[in-house]
Amino acid sequence: MPKTQANPDDPIIIKKYANRRLYNTGTSSYITLDDLARMTREDVQFQVVDAKSGDDITHSILTQIIMEEEASGEQMLPVSFLRDLISMYGNSMQAMMPGYLEASMANFRKNQAKLQEAFREGMGNSPFARIAETNMAMMRAATEAFMPAPPAADEEPAAGPKQDTEIAALREQMAAMQKKLDELGK
Repeated sequence: MPKTQANPDDPIIIKKYANRRLYNTGTSSYITLDDLARMTREDVQFQVVDAKSGDDITHSILTQIIMEEEASGEQMLPVSFLRDLISMYGNSMQAMMPGYLEASMANFRKNQAKLQEAFREGMGNSPFARIAETNMAMMRAATEAFMPAPPAADEEPAAGPKQDTEIAALREQMAAMQKKLDELGK
């Protein structure tokens, strides 16, 4: 019988023991990483703590789940993304990355929900094109802001004047933020 929590909004506590076993205090049973992955997909809030020290180890457990998912199935994270992510560690932009990634994922989910709704309503073409265009513009601007590449001399710009202006403004803002972060790091 599941143990009731004091507050249903509180995360379920999962205890990780030295023998690598995971214990769900909500159901009073041992679980696996696969169970935690399922709980994550079902949007069940949980916190993993080291049974001996009481330290919160949720981050490392979630990272471990991602590693196992990547190793056992079709890979979702491209090597170039992983390289870019690793290169951000130790960079002055590192502090901004968690917020940026959370905002990007929230935007993706919002657009995913809109897209699913549009297909349910039978209006697949037009909303899909707008959502895809918005996502591509956001990702292109973010990529260029974080990792600007020098334009090739023989390459014509594909973006329109308005988009070029927006990208230039984003680059200026990112450069100013990078400068401030570098100054704070000194």
